[in-house]
Order: sequence, then structure tokens, then C-alpha cells
Amino acid sequence: MKWEELSAAQVQEVERQLEVISRGVVEIVPMDELKQKVMKSIVTGVPLNVKLGLDPSAPDIHVGHTVVMHKLRQFQELGHQVQLIIGDFTGRIGDPTGKSETRKQLTEEDVQRNAETYKKQIHKILDPEKTKVYYNSEWLSPMSFADVVTLSAKVTVARMMERDDFTKRFQGGLPISIHEFFYPLMQGMDSVALKSDVELGGTDQKFNLLMGRTLQKEYGVAAQVAITTPLLEGLDGVQKMSKSLGNYIGIDEEPNEIYGKAMSVPDELMLKYYELATGICNQELTVLKEGLQEGIVHPRDAKMQLAHTFVRMYHSVEAADAAQQHFVTVFQQRALPEDIEVYTVPAVELENGTIKLVKLLTLVGFAGSNGEAKRSIQQGSVKLNEEKQEDPKAEFTPQEGDILQVGKRKFARLSLG
Repeated sequence: MKWEELSAAQVQEVERQLEVISRGVVEIVPMDELKQKVMKSIVTGVPLNVKLGLDPSAPDIHVGHTVVMHKLRQFQELGHQVQLIIGDFTGRIGDPTGKSETRKQLTEEDVQRNAETYKKQIHKILDPEKTKVYYNSEWLSPMSFADVVTLSAKVTVARMMERDDFTKRFQGGLPISIHEFFYPLMQGMDSVALKSDVELGGTDQKFNLLMGRTLQKEYGVAAQVAITTPLLEGLDGVQKMSKSLGNYIGIDEEPNEIYGKAMSVPDELMLKYYELATGICNQELTVLKEGLQEGIVHPRDAKMQLAHTFVRMYHSVEAADAAQQHFVTVFQQRALPEDIEVYTVPAVELENGTIKLVKLLTLVGFAGSNGEAKRSIQQGSVKLNEEKQEDPKAEFTPQEGDILQVGKRKFARLSLG
């Protein structure tokens, strides 16, 4: 199909779609093929199949994960179809990308439990009507050992060793299990099975995405275009957003938690969060950027709008309004929130009427372990009736109405059972 054969309206639509698709991405491989695919889709009226694979290796999705999902949503708004693959088979191995050691294999129960959580969360962003959900066990499980040998013969060890993580582990004398080589092959077979036109992933997924192109050619399927999206830095402004690093905003967290965390996004990353993790359009983003540069928009106001947007996206407008009011009340006016949740201290947990502060923090749910509770106290994050607590060994006699606080967002009003 040639550019000259298109009508003026079709040319305009191709250019519009390519502009939307290209915004905020790192690389499109190859760009000329994407242009051809978009042209064909517009002329024939047949939507592109745009693939994203998710390995349910953890139960929750955070804002960093949503970067690629927002790009998928843009494809849907352009009229295309999303192929969302839940890697219930590949998830048992785990993607070795960026890992310095062999990943622990998940049980089938772990994978299925996490997959169900994913399915509930992804539709907070994606249009269910334009999203087809697949499990890659559908085509990977039936493969015979002969099929696997045939598949593995299509890629050399040298090609596999092009991956930085494998090379570094090999040079460092660290073990690489044979089954890890099969991860990119299996991800590529997903593209073969579904005849995907486009596959998306973070920049750390480029090797896997290109493997899909390689295997599609080997199996006589039209090669997909690979599009990589940036990795979003977490709240520390340095490391990639990660739950294990604690620098994340979970999309299933409580409204006040999402709002408060969003307000701690570094100023220099604020526009990046807007661009990659919200549905802001190009024009709105340009206006906001110019407003900040010219001093018309205060960074605090822009960040409050970002926080409000996140809560609205993952909860509701009402929840976003309430979270904003909570933030203003607690942090700008430095007052206690009105809707502090009551926690009843069980009488059986008291010894002669007293309780250890560390134990109370874990009982209330403000710490996942005694170690975490001690660290919170040592870091000066814990207050009792607005007085900072600094002794990890402290014991006290709880009184009706005492206010326990951890950090800037966690409050509990104590009651006696």
C-alpha cells in the first residue's frame, strides 16, 4: 500500500494516529512497518491487534506498570484491539530480565491467584469491550517435547547471550538455568499464536519483543512491530518504581494513600508522570508545561491536580475530592483528620494494662512486622497524641481516644476492648 493511494482524509488520520502512538515512547521497531500497518488498518477498517503480556508474579499493579497500559488505552481510542496475555504458563518460570540470579518459580496456585487480581485491576484503565484476555497456557501447555526442540532450534545460544543480564551472570560466574532461555521463546510464541500486529513493553523488554518478530517470521506469520515505553522512576526519583523498594503508588491503595504518595512525586518528574501515567492529551500537556515554565502554574497546584487525577482514575471523583480535602486539612492546615478510623485494643493483648508500642503498631496494621515497626519508630515516623515516639522498647497504657500516627497518612483512634 502506497502513501499516494490514500485520500487526504486518510493521510490526515494516519498522521494523527502515528502522532498519538509515538508520544511518550522510547523506540518503535521498525517505524516504517508501523506506518504501513496503520495505513492498511485505516483503508480496510480492520483494527490492529496490539499485544501486552503480563506475568502475574505479584498480586498488585502500581503506577509504573500502567505506563504501557495507558499506551494500550490510546490504541483502543484509535479503534484498535488489545490482546492482553496473562502469562499463567510463563509466570511459573518468571522473566529473567534484569535479574542477577535465577528467579524462584511460582506455583500454579500463586499464578492463578495473582492473575485474578490483575484482571480486576486492568479494567480500571483498559476498555473491556476492546480488550481480549488470553492465558498463554492455552497454546504453550499442549506443546510436545518435539515441538519444544523444534522451537529451540530456531534461536542460537549466541543470540540469547546478547541479553545483558545473561552476559553479566555468565561473566560473573553466576548460574543460568536452561529453562530461563525458554522465557523469551515462549513470549515470542504468544505473538505467533495470536498473530499480533504490535507488541508493547518497557525498555527492559526489548529483547523479548524482538524475539516475537523473529519467531513470527520463522513460523510464517507477519512480523509484529515492537514499541518500547519508558520505565517510570519511583517516588525516590532515582530507582525504577518497585513495590520491593517501597517507592510505588499502588492503583488499588486507599484514596488518601494514593493522594498523599502522589504529592511526594519529585517536581522534576511531575510532567513525566502526567505524560506517561495519566490520560492527559497532547494539548493539555503542552499548556501545563508552558504554564510551569512561565510561572503561571504553581508546581504545588499542578501536583495536587496530579494526585486528584490518580485518585479519580482508580476510585471516583468523590473519593478524589475527599482525599484532597483530607490532605489540605492534615498537611496544609496541620490538623488531625476528622474521619480517623477507630481501632479497639483487645484486652487480651494488654499486660497489666500496658502494651508495647511495637506490638500495637503491628496489631493496628501500621507495620507488617516487629522489625518494620521498630524502624518506623527509629526513623521518627511514629507519634502518639502528636508526640514523637523514639524508643523502640517503649510500653504505655492506652487510653480511650488516644491518637496513633505513623508518617503523614496513617492515623488510628484507640478504643479499649
